[in-house]
Amino acid sequence: MTSERAPRIAVGPDRDPRFERAVVAGGGLPCGLEETPDALVWTAGVESFPDFLPVSVRWVQLPSAGVEYWLSQGIVKAHPHVTWTSAAGAYSAAVAEHALMLLLAGVRALPAHLSATSWTPESLAPAIGTLRGATVGIVGAGGVGRALIPMLAALGAHALAVTRTGRPVPGAVETFPVERIDEIWSLADHFVISATATRDVERLVGAGELAAMKPTAWMINVARGDLVDTDALVAALRSGAIAGAGLDVTDPQPLPDGHPLWSLPNAMITPHDSNPPPLRVPAYLEHVTENVTRFASGLVPTAVIDPSAGY
Repeated sequence: MTSERAPRIAVGPDRDPRFERAVVAGGGLPCGLEETPDALVWTAGVESFPDFLPVSVRWVQLPSAGVEYWLSQGIVKAHPHVTWTSAAGAYSAAVAEHALMLLLAGVRALPAHLSATSWTPESLAPAIGTLRGATVGIVGAGGVGRALIPMLAALGAHALAVTRTGRPVPGAVETFPVERIDEIWSLADHFVISATATRDVERLVGAGELAAMKPTAWMINVARGDLVDTDALVAALRSGAIAGAGLDVTDPQPLPDGHPLWSLPNAMITPHDSNPPPLRVPAYLEHVTENVTRFASGLVPTAVIDPSAGY
């Protein structure tokens, strides 16, 4: 876009006044899909996305940080004249905070304390650790991982990061490319899985990886359930191969009633609510305003999706 006129930006599927105000705040002009928009800000899921976009649309903003489903359903396609952006980064702080909560709860033996029905003598108390001086492996140090690193640092913990490229991540003691991921399982004390799930990335954590971890390790997954082999995790938790797991995502999801993970004392399950609506909507509104500002100024919006990479 140029500065000659404010870009016309449709908000769909409904003309939500909160998002239209966010468009105005970014220098855009709200309009309907039928009014030849320059861009589209989407606020709902895949199922309601229009089959065809107006030919005038040059940019589409999606509400999800992960876009694998949008890709698999054929919504997001490589197009020479349309830029697609996700909400990657918008929700990072909330998800990182949730990951830290699960990790700290595990290390400090909160599940055992919550299940107690009487005062336990100190000599019989569950093993309690600390994050001070601990090394936390962050598998997938994107937005969430980068938001988590300073939170860990404030508690005196150190971070090892794993990314696709291995380019240094600010605040991490060391950054490993994904090709060297096997090295971190025995190096770190605990792990946070925050990797993007793409077509070529599944089952990052299986029986071998769990066996390589320390028996005092807690593993937290706030990414996608299928990045962890659930059967292998159940076996590791039952045998004490690792200390425990905190899962905001599971495979299968929703986790069925009666699944072993519900009854294991060293498993903490939250129902994929690390980014609940009361936090998600304000964060997405800020993201929309930022990207509308960039679009109206002729700049490339943030979090551009690369369909060939899967994110």
